[in-house]
Amino acid sequence: MSTVALFIKHTAIPGQRDAVMRVWERHMRPAIARNEAHEAYYYCYSESDPDAIYVYQQYSDKSAAEAFLKLPHYATYLREVELLLAGPPEVAAATPMWTKSV
Repeated sequence: MSTVALFIKHTAIPGQRDAVMRVWERHMRPAIARNEAHEAYYYCYSESDPDAIYVYQQYSDKSAAEAFLKLPHYATYLREVELLLAGPPEVAAATPMWTKSV
């Protein structure tokens, strides 16, 4: 199977972007750090929108991405973060054709 990449945009309720990150740090950061199937992960604040968060995730394959979303910590994260978000995330899946690592 091939590597899969996800591009995700979250929009926080105005003024709640840091609160969203605190929930992410509590639940997702440790799980991602332990997950060998996450080949790359970038959690980024938008430079132009004070409420936007952009995430890039790269998994070893599609089944690994799907399996990660079924773990209990993800459901807990979703319950806590949904009150801080203006709506559901925008998600785009892609197949990396070329990458560079430093």
